[in-house]
Amino acid sequence: MATNSHELIICIVNNGFSDTVMEAAKDAGARGGTVLNARGTANKEAESFFHIAIQPEKEIVLILVPVNVKDAVLHSLYEKAGLDTMGQGIAFSLPVDNVVGLTPWKADAKAAEKKA
Repeated sequence: MATNSHELIICIVNNGFSDTVMEAAKDAGARGGTVLNARGTANKEAESFFHIAIQPEKEIVLILVPVNVKDAVLHSLYEKAGLDTMGQGIAFSLPVDNVVGLTPWKADAKAAEKKA
């Protein structure tokens, strides 16, 4: 069985906090992401169980990362946009079987060297 080279990190935060998520992810080694607008469906029982107010308007940030930076990105998201912050975010990752269309990290480094 082949190991996956990438993981998809999904982070769901209150509306207006996707920039915080992306800054945290980039600081930990991610290169970029995609932001989707969404609406939460949690009910009052969930609010009382988690002891937080749940805003219905959300942003979902999708971040494709190499496996070797996944843990660092998740930890950074937890610290800067987790449930204990104003973003009240949750994040999780899923394995990705195949990836096409990404520029390899090495190619980026070589291009930067040529410009310098």
